[in-house]
Amino acid sequence: MFTTQIVFVKMLLQVCFSSLHRVLAGALEKAFGWMGISDGGGRARRVAHRSTRESHIKADESEAATPKTPTPTSVNYHFTRQCNYKCGFCFHTAKTSFVLPIEEAKRGLRLLKDAGMEKINFSGGEPFLHEKGEFLGKLVQFCKEDLQLPSVSIVSNGSMIREKWFQKYGEYLDILAISCDSFEEDTNKLIGRTQGRKSHLDNLCKVRNWCREYKVAFKINSVINTFNVDEDMREHILQLCPVRWKVFQCLVIEGENAGENALREAERFVISDQQFQDFLDRHSDIACLVPESNQKMRDSYLILDEYMRFLDCTEGRKDPSKSVLDVGVENAIQFSGFDEKMFLKRGGKYTWSKADMRLEW
Repeated sequence: MFTTQIVFVKMLLQVCFSSLHRVLAGALEKAFGWMGISDGGGRARRVAHRSTRESHIKADESEAATPKTPTPTSVNYHFTRQCNYKCGFCFHTAKTSFVLPIEEAKRGLRLLKDAGMEKINFSGGEPFLHEKGEFLGKLVQFCKEDLQLPSVSIVSNGSMIREKWFQKYGEYLDILAISCDSFEEDTNKLIGRTQGRKSHLDNLCKVRNWCREYKVAFKINSVINTFNVDEDMREHILQLCPVRWKVFQCLVIEGENAGENALREAERFVISDQQFQDFLDRHSDIACLVPESNQKMRDSYLILDEYMRFLDCTEGRKDPSKSVLDVGVENAIQFSGFDEKMFLKRGGKYTWSKADMRLEW
């Protein structure tokens, strides 16, 4: 009898210890399992989960460390440096007379379209100077008709434009911007925005009328400098009624309009930030005014030179990439210095197709 009781007690103790072991093991697994202390399939699953989570973190960090390739949404193609004006602050001067063969230019434009380009702006120099505007007209037609770009625009001084150009190519052009820094003829002459006895202001008004007749959106670009900073342009801008009035602060670029090898000396044209702001304040009631300080302008434009190289202006000079024709857009654009965030912040993307503007011609 006594022996039977002893056996029973031993069995009871074994059951108790077994139950206690299971309870303690479960508690320890809950407490330390996520630290990798527990055993079994649960641990394997948690280790795998932690490993996956760490992989995601590393991937995110790697993505953040690798700069995103900018999209060339809007590109300014300065296909010629030659100009018939001698504006003292010009920052894209006639350092070469080179112009790409038109088929090569078209090939580069197609590469840009395939990389995401939506808007092309042709500039110079004076873009209507080369082949009396025929080269430009063919590129404008190609970009609108073949590439189907939403927006094709030109910046010109207006002096070389003829009505027959509008008759032939006007339907393919969305926006024509004419550079005009003053509505006083003598001031334009002091700046160098003139040729011989021709009136820059007469040309401006003539081109404005052609734009209306041939359904091209009309724009004005003005560079604010020491010679025009105190001028009141409100009445003239309201009369001309451009869709946009781009107002730039005079910008100095080493090697272009400043420094040893420069063809211009822009220092005497430079104004302070406060002077520029005073000009903007005086014209703040003009709805179409689009101000661009040096800070906004320097890094927020994608500029292609005559060789189709992107120009990096971040260091205050124009450092060229390799040509998109040789290395492709994605490679070349990495060396453009382009600030895509500033491009969007300054309003670089806007309603730029004349089909969407709903203008009353």
